[in-house]
Amino acid sequence: MRTSLKTVLIAPCLLLLLLTCAESQVATEEIAATIPKAQDADWTLPWWTKRHREKIAEAKGAERMDLLMVGDSITHAWEQAGAEVFKECYGHRKVLNLGFSGDCTEHVLWRIQNGAVDGLSPKLAIVMIGTNNTGHRKDPPEHTAAGIELILKELRDRMPTIKILLLAVFPRDRDAEGELRKINAGINRIIKDFADNEFIYFLDINHVFLDKDGSLPKTIMPDALHPNANGYRLWAETMESKVKELMGEE
Repeated sequence: MRTSLKTVLIAPCLLLLLLTCAESQVATEEIAATIPKAQDADWTLPWWTKRHREKIAEAKGAERMDLLMVGDSITHAWEQAGAEVFKECYGHRKVLNLGFSGDCTEHVLWRIQNGAVDGLSPKLAIVMIGTNNTGHRKDPPEHTAAGIELILKELRDRMPTIKILLLAVFPRDRDAEGELRKINAGINRIIKDFADNEFIYFLDINHVFLDKDGSLPKTIMPDALHPNANGYRLWAETMESKVKELMGEE
């Protein structure tokens, strides 16, 4: 059988292309933080899907939504431990709380891709996500950061005029040298560079939660992860000037 010169030249190139694509696919599949997924644990699924449906209905039923809050249980608990502070600081604003307990980056991605922000055109989204990637799987910071970057892209693609305030992932672990604290700090070192200061802004308020020695006091986060009412007040007060600026209230 005669083999043409063209076949001889193309075959290695095709093989290289196939190998490159295969390697890329494997790399993507290995980063769970970037693969959209609904929460599927037996104990979470009923309330999680119900909350997702309720939030979509809430958005559709509102005259408008000016502010989105996107995240995990720390954002979710504006409705619980932070409820009083929320009423004081955000009661006069049209706010949709898209915080879901237990969410990792992939869960937020799934929600956005499955109707969570459809039809909305808010002025601002406050985004903080990633600590469950750290706590549940100890994802490398670059994996979690990749998931966060996709979330920002999804929000911008669906709401091109929105401004996004990306918060540093809050500190966790009582001690400054704690393993999970260091992972979150690693995430923050990466995601701060996602800010373009035109549509995406980065804000790190973590210092307000910490003692001088870097420890995380029980008077702010009793479980070394979730703020109590004092923590939510510090959060709101420290962030307020930036929120006003980005929402055009100043």
